[in-house]
Amino acid sequence: MCSSAFAFGAAVGYAADAVFGDPRRGHPVAGFGRFAAALERRLYRDHRGAGAAYTLVAVGTVTAGAVLAQRAARRSPAGQAALAAASAWAVLGGASLVREARVIGRALERGDIDAARERLPHLCGRDPRSLSESEIARAVVESVGENTADAVVNALVWGALAGAPGLLAFRAVNTLDAMVGHRSPRLLRFGWASARLDDVAGWPGARLTALLTVAASEDRGRTWRVWRRDAGAHPSPNAGHAEAAFAGALGVRLGGTLSYGDRVEHRPVLGAGLRPVAVADVERACRLSRRVGALALVATVTVAWMRGTRG
Repeated sequence: MCSSAFAFGAAVGYAADAVFGDPRRGHPVAGFGRFAAALERRLYRDHRGAGAAYTLVAVGTVTAGAVLAQRAARRSPAGQAALAAASAWAVLGGASLVREARVIGRALERGDIDAARERLPHLCGRDPRSLSESEIARAVVESVGENTADAVVNALVWGALAGAPGLLAFRAVNTLDAMVGHRSPRLLRFGWASARLDDVAGWPGARLTALLTVAASEDRGRTWRVWRRDAGAHPSPNAGHAEAAFAGALGVRLGGTLSYGDRVEHRPVLGAGLRPVAVADVERACRLSRRVGALALVATVTVAWMRGTRG
């Protein structure tokens, strides 16, 4: 793919996501989810080999299709740009992330904690039934931080590295992890390959998200210190980088006890010594996510353009 065409298309796709959000009907990611669910029903066995085959087929199908589409458009810069734009719009989820977070934030601002609890599962897997106002706000801020990496920065990183196939392959990997990468008895072995592949794919974008959060922060020194001190304490090899950086940038304390239905986790605190999350921090996290996403787009377009000029 012509790198300059990809750069232009990625910028258009990012703008489409920012203006329109996710497509209301026929979302390609939802279509992939249905395909992956049907494939799981056919291939499921309670061992890692079956899960590895499932991951290979699901991700390989998307990647192969994207590579074929890219080759078909190789003689048309306009076609390449259109493919990049469509892929970026389908893959990026920054607008939907911020929209969902703000719906919950506004409910909290009104004092309608029942509405906030009802809406929280649209954003994360936390059990909202017994959460207080501050705990809901903390869950939203943590989700915004983590998903800024997954739904925006990581996708753009893989787009910069591998064009439209990189964008789409990353979203396929990330979607599989959300579907089967759980530590439930049924999926512990079958979902192992999807979860580990997501860890590998998410490695560069998680660190870049933290760096961009430092750049976007009003207190860069504090953000850097909290990120470098606390990221490694998080049980996820990637999520801790974005969450710790967001904690430092917002000046809040994240982590602690989390409830996922019948499962309770006691995570290390990120940003120890800082204040608890307040309702107003939800909007601050949304604005920070937007700034980080914009910086990620600039970096992606710059890298793609430089590759094009060198070619």
